[in-house]
Parts: sequence; C-alpha cells; structure tokens
Amino acid sequence: MFLRLLWESFARQRRRKLLAGIAILLGTTAVTAMLALATTIGDRIHRELAVYGANIVVFPKAEQLDVKIGGIDIKPATGGAYLKESDLEKLKTIFWANNITGISPELSFDITSNGAQLPAIGLWFNQHFGSLTTGAPSLHPWWKIQGRWPTGPSEVVLGRQMAKRLGLTIGSTFETSEPASEMETAHRAVPRVLSFRVVGIVNTGDKTENELLFPLATAQRFVYALDPISRVDISARTKPEDAFARRDPDTMSGPTREIWYCRPYANSIAYQIREAIPGAQAEQVRRVEQTEGTVLERISGLMWLVSGAALLAAGFAVSAAMATAVLERRREIGLMRSLGASKSSIAMLFYAESGLLAVIAGTVGYIAGSLLAFWLGARIFPGDGTAPLLNFVLLPVVVAMALVVAVAGSTPSIRKALQMDPSAVLRVDA
Repeated sequence: MFLRLLWESFARQRRRKLLAGIAILLGTTAVTAMLALATTIGDRIHRELAVYGANIVVFPKAEQLDVKIGGIDIKPATGGAYLKESDLEKLKTIFWANNITGISPELSFDITSNGAQLPAIGLWFNQHFGSLTTGAPSLHPWWKIQGRWPTGPSEVVLGRQMAKRLGLTIGSTFETSEPASEMETAHRAVPRVLSFRVVGIVNTGDKTENELLFPLATAQRFVYALDPISRVDISARTKPEDAFARRDPDTMSGPTREIWYCRPYANSIAYQIREAIPGAQAEQVRRVEQTEGTVLERISGLMWLVSGAALLAAGFAVSAAMATAVLERRREIGLMRSLGASKSSIAMLFYAESGLLAVIAGTVGYIAGSLLAFWLGARIFPGDGTAPLLNFVLLPVVVAMALVVAVAGSTPSIRKALQMDPSAVLRVDA
C-alpha cells in the first residue's frame, strides 16, 4: 500500500514533482561543477603560476654563515660551499615527494676564454628524474630559446647579451681552457683547449642573459668538488600558507608537529628537504607561494559561495513546491488521518517522496555537473587535460546534499500538514 501511495503521488502530481526535481537538479549541477573543479583547481593554478618560477630554493647552509671581525660582518668565501648532485635522489624519500613537480639544480662558475673571465652556469636540460622530465626549461617557462637546448657535453647555449658580447651566433664554435689542478699544471706546459658548439641563444630577462649555459655534467668538470651544485630550484604543489604553517615545528609537541609535518605547506616540504639533504638550507620563495595561496583562496571562496547559493535556491524551490502539493492533498491527508494513519506514517510518505525525488534529480545533476565542470575546465585551463570526466567520489556527496536540501525544504510543509484537523479539512472539502 505504501509503494502504491508513493507511485500515485508521482503519477497525479507530475508537474509539481517535475518543478521540484528541476530545482534540485539545477542546484546539484552547480554544486557538482564547483566540487569537480575544486578537486583539481590547486594543481591547475600551480601549473598556471609556474611561470613565476620555483616556490622552494635549496642552497648550501654554509652560505648563511657570518664571521665577525672587529665588529664587522665578513661573508666567508663560498667557493667550496656546494651541495652534491647525487643527494638529489634523497628528495624521492621525503613524505611529500609526489608533490614535487620540477627540479632545476645549478652550478655557477667562471671560465677563461681569450684571456677574459666569463660567468657561466651549469643546468639540467630535460633531465629524467624518476617519473619527471625536468630541468631549467620546465622551471623557467618564460625563457625564450632560439635554436635548441644542449643534448651533448660539447654543446652550449649563450645568454642573449653574452652572445652579443662575444659576437657568436647559432652554429658558432666557442673555445675555453680546460681547468687543471695544481699538480696537473706543474706537468702540463700548455693548457688543454676545449671546444663547444653554440646550439642556442636564450632570452631570459634576468642575469642569465649575461652567462654561458652548459650541461651540468660539463660544468662540473670546471669545479674541483664531488658532483657539485651551488643551488636547487624546486617547484612543488603546496597548501596555501596560514598561521599554523608559519609556526616553528621545533617548538611544537609531538602530535601537533606530526600534523604540521604531514600537511603540504611549502615550509613543511622545505623542512623535510633540509632533513634529507646534508648541509642544505631550504626556504620557500614567498612571492610565488603567497601569490598562489591568495589566488587559490579567493577562487575557492567564490566556488563555495556559488554552491551555497545554488543549494539555498533549490531548498526554497522545493519548499514552495511541497507547500503547494500539501495544499492540494489536504483532503487526502485528512482522510488518511480519519482512517487511523499515524502522523509518523504520513510524514514518512512525504519524506519518501522527497527522498526519491532527491536521489533521481541528484544523480542526474551529478552527471550534468560533471559535464559542465569538464567543459569549464577545458575553457579556463586549456590544454592541461588533467581533469577526469566523472569523479565517482563526488556521487554520494552530491546525492547526500540533494537529500538534505529536499528534506529541509519539505519539513516546514510536512509539519504544517500534520497539524491539520482531519474533521475540519473533510468538512470544508465536502
């Protein structure tokens, strides 16, 4: 009998149910679209803001040392202060290793050519690092290259200003003296000459335009240290910084420190890098990190506002439709009460109608919202291709929201219906 009454309700009030269903469908469509975008918005914004550069920089801790003589701060010579390239493998062992999206080690040094000392830098170019293909070009997407990046040890790229200074073009040959240790110098009458072919000229908009860019392995031949690097730029997906992120983990209690450690703040990732790499000092680049956090926070706030407005509108629409339905069915309610139906059974019938309507409309709204999110993502973030068409984790969440909206919108009308006097309703309608 209950199922028959439920079926008859949908059959006789198709228009009312359709209007309420459309309201729920539109609300859940908007919510699904916002939630689907929110699950990928962090990674997408991170990629969009990658043009600002890395958000974590790693350098030798010795560079921070100061020596005071006579009350005067004297910065020590850091020619021997290097990190080791081989230690970068330890980045794969930190807790947030999977959040690292790009790595670019550097080695700054000078070379001698035609009696002049020239600034140079060693870099990774499209280096394989685990599942990443990374290096300077990926962490500096604003660099504009004419020609190509080096692929062999005897190739070099010149900064635009350095190319003008040396009068070299793509295809030219550049020569420099191979460095030698003191022992080698004593046994060698003439320094060995190394020849490099210019394969590209790069426009960077910074000091790199006045440098020569060598493959890192080639650059390390000019520095007498074990696989040296002078700094590392790291790009990582991070959580926007808040007051908790800025706390010092060494002053926290055990459980609080674990919570801080296991959140993807730039500070916590930098802290783990310092733990993993001996002699390293890792710091977040606040300009990049704070920009990313501010943009993400504002967009997330807007998404929640749109979702809340959509659900509120759906709730009002359901309430209006249910109030009209109860008014039309007051004689039916009075008759059921006169025949002995309890208030709870009548309430259950109306809640079952609302719940069934919410499940159907919520499921359709989930599909429509997923399609809308996919379409919006393709327009707002073209070419990234990261968002799945359907995120099935959202289905129970969306349906649950639809049920809450339907029940909340129906409750005032149901309570009013249960307060009716059956005899008065039947006498008026007779």
